[in-house]
Amino acid sequence: MPAVLKAFGLDHASEAVYLALLRSPALTECELPAELGLTEGEVTAAYEQLTRLSLLRSSWEDPLVMRPVVPELGLKALLARKEAELARRRHEIEQCQAAIEVVLSEVACARRYTQGEDLVGVDAIRDRLVELGAGTRFQVLAFIPGGGQSEAARESSRPLDEELLGRGVDVRTTFLDSVRNHQPTTDYAHWLTERGGQVRTVPALPMRMIIVDRSVAMVPLDPERTDAATVLHGKGVVAAMCALFDLVWAGAAPLGDSKSRDPHGMSGQHYALLRILDQGDTDLMAARKLGVSERTVRRLISEVMDLLGARSRFQAGARAADRAWLR
Repeated sequence: MPAVLKAFGLDHASEAVYLALLRSPALTECELPAELGLTEGEVTAAYEQLTRLSLLRSSWEDPLVMRPVVPELGLKALLARKEAELARRRHEIEQCQAAIEVVLSEVACARRYTQGEDLVGVDAIRDRLVELGAGTRFQVLAFIPGGGQSEAARESSRPLDEELLGRGVDVRTTFLDSVRNHQPTTDYAHWLTERGGQVRTVPALPMRMIIVDRSVAMVPLDPERTDAATVLHGKGVVAAMCALFDLVWAGAAPLGDSKSRDPHGMSGQHYALLRILDQGDTDLMAARKLGVSERTVRRLISEVMDLLGARSRFQAGARAADRAWLR
């Protein structure tokens, strides 16, 4: 017989003993093991549980003999107890919900949303991301520069991404092309897409940026630091960031696409590197922006010089400008 009294807190042995005693009240504790195929220890434990739940009582005739309490009294009393507990828990939940609203209201006032929020420290940034994620309704847009992501970064992002995707939130993430050569980050990106997220890559990104519901954006306070950020809420500035994301996203390659070269033999990374160097950045800065090593930057420069037939970087830059490759 399937367990029917589990919801009342009875284990299998206790239920079997209680039902057997209801059917045959004259059965003794010594007879029940053989009757039910239980051990003496199981029957003793069942008696203790049934007594604790007030489903067994002492006989009026012999206080040493235990008799079952009829369901109309015993089980209904247990049900009333559970209903009272449920009502108490509901009251506690309502109090918790009210407390959350009070705290959120106070925090909102302290943040002065119209002026933005400055966050210093990795803990502060990650805690705020969790808060923003919990309030997300329909979309998260992200620029993730820096190339291959560290294990700590991936593991800290995984629970939030999983929760968002589980709720059906549209998650769009843009990485650098260089992550295609970093297997752990590529694996994480595939994990995102398998759960409904969208991942694309581009040769270079302007900055790290996360936009929530096209109304709130988190960006670095200083592009050179990863431990300081600001959260912006103004409609104008966030709208501009959304436009920037949409523009970059439209030109980005889905993760599954191969990164082919154009008829000139140039890849997106080559063009991005030319534009970065044209701005006067060093090889080190170019490496950071592309998410690659300085050695890779020098290799890419050598490839561009070969394609342009240039003997120097200056000559390569001039010929690239003549061919309008810097646009």
